[in-house]
Amino acid sequence: MGLGRYRRSRNWGCRAYQYRVQDLDLIVLENQLLRIGILAGRGADIVEFLYKPCDLDFVWLHPQGIRNPATYLSTSPDTLATFLDAYPGGWQEILPNGGAPCSVLGAQFGLHGEVAQLPWDYDLVEDSEKAITLRLDVETQKFPLRLSKYLHLANNHAVLEISELLTNQSPADIPVMWGHHLAFGKPAIGEGSRIILPNSVTVIPHPQPISRSGRRLRGDLTGTWPIVESADRGHVDLQQLPPAGTPSELVYLTNFRSGWYEITTPDQQLALRVEWDARRFPYLWFWQEFGASKDYPWFGRIYVVGLEPFSSYPDDGLASAIANGSALWLRPYQSYELTLRLEVRQLASS
Repeated sequence: MGLGRYRRSRNWGCRAYQYRVQDLDLIVLENQLLRIGILAGRGADIVEFLYKPCDLDFVWLHPQGIRNPATYLSTSPDTLATFLDAYPGGWQEILPNGGAPCSVLGAQFGLHGEVAQLPWDYDLVEDSEKAITLRLDVETQKFPLRLSKYLHLANNHAVLEISELLTNQSPADIPVMWGHHLAFGKPAIGEGSRIILPNSVTVIPHPQPISRSGRRLRGDLTGTWPIVESADRGHVDLQQLPPAGTPSELVYLTNFRSGWYEITTPDQQLALRVEWDARRFPYLWFWQEFGASKDYPWFGRIYVVGLEPFSSYPDDGLASAIANGSALWLRPYQSYELTLRLEVRQLASS
C-alpha cells in the first residue's frame, strides 16, 4: 500500500509525500497554510499539525519521540505498557476500548486498545493542487469492526476535515468506546492559554485522582464549566491553563448543545478550533498533566492537556461504559458516520 509509484507529484498547492520513520509509513498532507503528518504505520496517529505562517505545531510529541513497537519492545510488557511504552504523543484514534484495560465479550483489551496500535492501509482518493484527500482503513483484531476515515485539505485553507465510517462486520451486537485522543503541548499551549467551550457544559470529575501527587478538583461533585470546586474547597477556573507543577486532573465534559472547543496559544494570537457531532460523541475528556507527576510514565517532564471527543466515559474502560449506559452499541452490520473539523484561527489583536 502506498501513494502510487507513478503518481504525478507537485511542490505547490495541495500535495502529499510519503516517508519512512522508524520503519513506519508516514504520510504528509500539505497546503500553503498547514502541514499534517499521519503515522499510517502505527495507529494513523497525527504526529504533526503545523501552522506554517507561524511555524507552530499544535501537536504535542513525547520526549522519547516516535517508536516502532515492533522493533522497540517493552522490557516488561503488560496491558498498560503496550500503549504507554511506545506512546509518541500526537493525536490517536481510540477504538474499541477507551482507557483502562478490561474484558468484554471474552476479549481482553489493553489501555486504549486497539486501533492506536495497528497499521492502517492508505491511499489518495483525491490529488490535485486544489484539494487532496487521504483515505485510511483498519480492521480490529478483537472485535469484527472496520473503520475508514478520510482526511481532506483544500487549497489555501487552514482547515483539516475528517469524515469516518465505523462498521460492525458481524451478526452480533458489538459495544464500543470510540474517541479521538488529541494531546496539546508546548509551545502551542502553556500557562496563559484559554479553553473556550459552549455555555452550560457539565463537568464530571473522574472519581479518583489520576496521579499520586494529588488532584485539582473534588472527585464527588459535578459542576458547570468553567468554575468548579477545588479539592481544598476553593474554586478552579478550568478555562485558564495553570502554571507548571499544578496537580494532574481528569474530567468529563458533557451536555454540549453543539460539539466544539477552542484552545488558544499563551499569547492569545492563535486558536485551534475543533468541531464534532455531539450527538455521536456527547463527551469531551479533559486530561490535564502539568508536570506534577514524578513517576512512570511522565516523571515531571511534560505539560500537556488532552481535549478528547468521545462516545462514552469513563477512563475505566469499555466494561465501565457498558455498566453506566454510555457505551456505543452497533447492531449487526450497522455503520456509524462521524465528522470532525479542525481549523487554525488568527485572533484579533488586543
